[in-house]
Amino acid sequence: MLKFLFMMLFSMILIFKKYNFWLIQNTYFFMCFIFISFNFMTHFWSNVSYLFGCDTISYGMILLSLWICSLMLMASEKINYYNNYTNFFLFIIFMLLLLLYLTFSSMNLFLFYLFFESSLIPTLFLILGWGYQPERLQAGFYLLFYTLLASLPMLLGIFFLYYNNNTMVFMLLNLNFNYYLLYLSMILAFLVKMPMYLFHLWLPKAHVEAPISGSMILAGVLLKLGGYGLMRIFPYMMKMGVKYNYVWLVISILGGFFISLVCLRQLDLKSLIAYSSVAHMGIVLSGMMTLMLWGLTSSYILMIAHGLCSSGLFCLANINYERVHSRSLLINKGLLSFMPSMTFWWFLLCASNMACPPTINLLGEIGLLNSTIGWSWLTMISLSLLSFFSAAYSLYLFSFTQHGKLSMLLYSYSGGLTREYILLFLHWFPLNLLIIKSEFFMLWL
Repeated sequence: MLKFLFMMLFSMILIFKKYNFWLIQNTYFFMCFIFISFNFMTHFWSNVSYLFGCDTISYGMILLSLWICSLMLMASEKINYYNNYTNFFLFIIFMLLLLLYLTFSSMNLFLFYLFFESSLIPTLFLILGWGYQPERLQAGFYLLFYTLLASLPMLLGIFFLYYNNNTMVFMLLNLNFNYYLLYLSMILAFLVKMPMYLFHLWLPKAHVEAPISGSMILAGVLLKLGGYGLMRIFPYMMKMGVKYNYVWLVISILGGFFISLVCLRQLDLKSLIAYSSVAHMGIVLSGMMTLMLWGLTSSYILMIAHGLCSSGLFCLANINYERVHSRSLLINKGLLSFMPSMTFWWFLLCASNMACPPTINLLGEIGLLNSTIGWSWLTMISLSLLSFFSAAYSLYLFSFTQHGKLSMLLYSYSGGLTREYILLFLHWFPLNLLIIKSEFFMLWL
């Protein structure tokens, strides 16, 4: 894994030269394709170098990080065009990618915690430096304090584990812990990061105030840090998980249903897509909490799928915002007349968001329904409402933006740029490509 780390570190030289924006973006794509060519899809840690290694869970997440960071640069062309502190922006993206890579490849629990928390700092800089509204300062504080407050108990839990095991390596930790305070302290940080319903208030604020690159990395990768952390921690919390997981499972399913209703009342494009992320992460969390084979695999599949789909929807919202200069649904109406070519992409990504075939979202959601109903048939009522309303808000988003009377502010016709169509294609295409070889996701089990 160190060879990829050094490849990233040496690419930092490009950042400090002028007019290298697209070269850096292509370098990240190149890294991504090199990473694909290595076969890390194993159920044990492979390619171990020092304290870093890769297994199937890490492989998918690192690949997602590389892919989303490449697309972030493609979506942020406006920063390069206006020369809005471009080199500093590239440095922030580089640091974010580096920290995410180190987080997902760490085999040591303390190093994982260290890089997990460090990834918050570049995100905060993105929101504060390139955000749209003056409220971005408040959004940054929300993000910082929600995450840090929940993470401090986890640090104490890690110290406790080290005191009892004399090691921090995932594979060598004792599997027989039965302390409910340890269980609570270890999973709370990940529940906030996902975010679970009741801990989700920082997410819509951060999304609405963030620039497009910030929204993409938040929706695409940073929300998945919580799910990834739970997958790593649960083997040591199995006894307590069997006793207490039902609490989080019930809150997640009911919360997903309530958030779906909230989505139907939103008038802000980015806010609607952000709340839909909370609903999807609620389904992911409920499947994970069942501790079943189906649940864990399907959670992983849906995390990858949601990372691509939600990031694509934020790109679409930004494409509209750059032309209309408003995120309000009252103004973003009748876009079928204003940008007819973009309506097709709205349709494809809204369909992916409501888990239509042949996207990998469908595979993930079917598996999660299977595992949650297998855990208890009583969950069927809430899950049916959640599934129905998640389809409803996706249709609401599509129909409200594309149809209706054109706003007074929109009187011209706008064709999209080639860069924007490529950007949307690179979000949508992997969603449909992965379904062809979906047995890859079963290898880690």
